[in-house]
Amino acid sequence: MEIVRAFDAIWAARWPILDGIANTLLISGLSILFGTALGVGVGLLLSYGGRIVRFFVRVYSDFLRGTPVFVLILACFYILSVIGLQLTAFQAGIFALMLFCSSHVGEIVRGALQAIPPGQTEAAKSIGLTFRTTFFSVLLPQALRQILPTWVNTATEIVKASTLLSIIGVVELLLSVQQVISRTYLSLELYFFAGFVFFLINFVIEKAGRIVERKIAIPT
Repeated sequence: MEIVRAFDAIWAARWPILDGIANTLLISGLSILFGTALGVGVGLLLSYGGRIVRFFVRVYSDFLRGTPVFVLILACFYILSVIGLQLTAFQAGIFALMLFCSSHVGEIVRGALQAIPPGQTEAAKSIGLTFRTTFFSVLLPQALRQILPTWVNTATEIVKASTLLSIIGVVELLLSVQQVISRTYLSLELYFFAGFVFFLINFVIEKAGRIVERKIAIPT
């Protein structure tokens, strides 16, 4: 049976596949982590930066959000090397996904911060709080409740976008499965297996996000 053959093929190639899963998790985790950190900065500049700063940050955000991830990955891998910045395929892939993530997180943060009544910032200033203290103690706890659900969607999109790194030779889950397919020709079964693994990764992210969302929800 084809299913039995597929399980045999997966078991025979378990170590390369596990390496692919590990690379997918590492790529996604680093891209989300650094992209979120950069995105918070983008959101702050869009909300509180000067007019000129907001203009350039807006161009940055709109350009990246309007650029297909596929094109962004190729640009980071090939164009950066032309200008003298030598990155491995792994590094270029993470850099591309980080930039893409930051542009979306920046818009999420901007929207959440602008939804907070300005009177709260003014009240914090009136009692002598610095902007940093105001952000972490007053603004961020409120914004986080609005940011989290959309951030989870962005995180799952980054996990799915990690499959595109195979075009520059990064051996993540999809490419490792494709290598098994090239030897066994069990396309349907092995692609289904890869899709199921991606589903599990994103399911865990979504469930973790919901747990945190319940923890920070305002009691009713």
